[in-house]
Amino acid sequence: MGASAAAPGRKESRDPRVEAIRRFNRFYTQRIGVLVGGAGFGRDGLLHSPFSLTEARVLYELAHRDRPAAVDLCRDLALDPGYSSRILRRLEKLGLVRRVPAADDRRRNILALTDRGRATFADLDARSADEISQLIAPLSDADRTGLAEALATAESLLGTTRRSGPAARDSIVLRSHRPGDIGWVVERHGALYAGEYGWDVRFEGLVAKIAGAFLEQNDPRVERAFIAERDGKRLGSVFLVRGSKRVARLRLLLVEPEARGLGLGRRLVEQCIRFAGESGYRKIVLWTQRNLLAARAIYRATGFRKTGEERHESFGAKLVGETWELEL
Repeated sequence: MGASAAAPGRKESRDPRVEAIRRFNRFYTQRIGVLVGGAGFGRDGLLHSPFSLTEARVLYELAHRDRPAAVDLCRDLALDPGYSSRILRRLEKLGLVRRVPAADDRRRNILALTDRGRATFADLDARSADEISQLIAPLSDADRTGLAEALATAESLLGTTRRSGPAARDSIVLRSHRPGDIGWVVERHGALYAGEYGWDVRFEGLVAKIAGAFLEQNDPRVERAFIAERDGKRLGSVFLVRGSKRVARLRLLLVEPEARGLGLGRRLVEQCIRFAGESGYRKIVLWTQRNLLAARAIYRATGFRKTGEERHESFGAKLVGETWELEL
């Protein structure tokens, strides 16, 4: 979850409400099948650029994934293989995308943006943020926050409807941590929160401290780290650790960008709730930030309630910390 650099001459948007709405747009256009045929979006229509909605989405995915295979990108975006191939050929011809055979399987093509592709995506990314900023400008500050939270809730709830059938969600398994997982949790938290929220290395340091303490003091009877995985690739994490004999703490919830909109965050939290009940806890508490809208929507949907908040400055940002609790 790396993130792109801002386009030259533009101020990068850090408004979490703008980003929440943009993320819902990506989720919903894929959910209703708009990407499949690009219906209604000509190549001269999207953000006044020469790219269709689907082409712009492919650029977005390549900017936020680490060298994905073409077949995986096609599957995750629910694209027709022939349509996907035409898009990739066009983007290659424009010098925006390159693909090379995978080292372990020459039949699989690995995709990446070129320098020109990254610059093109940065411009589209900035235009999209500007468009949403203008869209919500007439709303009050409270209404902007309410809209963003409502869309995050819709994403969480609609994502859970994929539980039946051969959807991408059904191929994701949750398991306990293994050697190497905790290092991945630290690295991905640091990279994703820096890219999406501008938090500095002190946040990665905090995650390393929490994860290190878990490894040193973990009691598997009442504490657990759950890792979400699909085809051997890690897609998310969450920790449930002991606060006291009756109180557990939920920590380090993370979902990779490519797995969002599948209800995975809620599934990870629900797994912790079940484990906490089986372990004899009576309450789960967590600490989050007001700008983490998708996470807050998941906590609310799974029964947590906010019990307190405080303003603070951490990780190079001014934040509002929130305490949430769930009685079991």
